[in-house]
Amino acid sequence: MEVFFSYSHKDKEFHDALVQHLTPLQQEGKITTWHDQKIMPGDEWEKAIESHLESADIILLLISVDFVNSKYCYDVELKKALQRHEKGEARVIPVILRSVDWHNTPFGKLNALPTDGKAITL
Repeated sequence: MEVFFSYSHKDKEFHDALVQHLTPLQQEGKITTWHDQKIMPGDEWEKAIESHLESADIILLLISVDFVNSKYCYDVELKKALQRHEKGEARVIPVILRSVDWHNTPFGKLNALPTDGKAITL
């Protein structure tokens, strides 16, 4: 099962911590993870992201004000993720990192983590 991380680089610390917490599942062979830090020098970054957005089984949206304000996260990755979710091709899970008004966003209809969509920083 492939897990794709969509996040603002301003939330790299949170992303890196989550990747570490998922390491046991990777070591057991239950999941693989992909994020833009795995793009190799010389790779076409947009094609790499698009390819993994297409192949991911789970798409984690790491939500913060910076995610919502990122044109690429919000307009490109989120749009594609929700299209795949609505078709039943992938599961999109918003993870609320920092406080932001997210309930009226396109992903506001999805059940978020942590419980009740309360930011993990609270």
